[in-house]
Amino acid sequence: MGAMTFQDLMAGPPPTHLPKDPAAAGLAEGTPAADVVRTHPESPLAWATLAEAALADGSVDDVTAYAYARVGYHRSLDMLRRNGWKGHGPVPWEHEPNRGFLRALAALAIAAERIGETPEAGRCRDFLRDSSPTAYDELLGG
Repeated sequence: MGAMTFQDLMAGPPPTHLPKDPAAAGLAEGTPAADVVRTHPESPLAWATLAEAALADGSVDDVTAYAYARVGYHRSLDMLRRNGWKGHGPVPWEHEPNRGFLRALAALAIAAERIGETPEAGRCRDFLRDSSPTAYDELLGG
């Protein structure tokens, strides 16, 4: 008789590992994020990059940064669901293709805070921490 195996019911959902973002190569080559978005509007990484640049640029309105981050976040949710994510569970920072989602979520937390949407900022921070404590520390400083 073979050995019995038991599922660990306390383990929770498995980590989600997104496929390589189609915009990663263009961004790595230095193509402007706005041009990359025009080529790959489905890319969470491209939208996150736009949001981060807008947040860093004092001449860009925080509402614009919020909009970029919100689009990146929603594109991420679509991609996560297509890849087996059920609404919760780890999305590891260590898996590089996950970083577009995690960066968009962090940018959304920052932008929401800046426009006074404090409850949303808190939800985004909690979601980021729950998805990847490492990403939370890397992107929001712990």
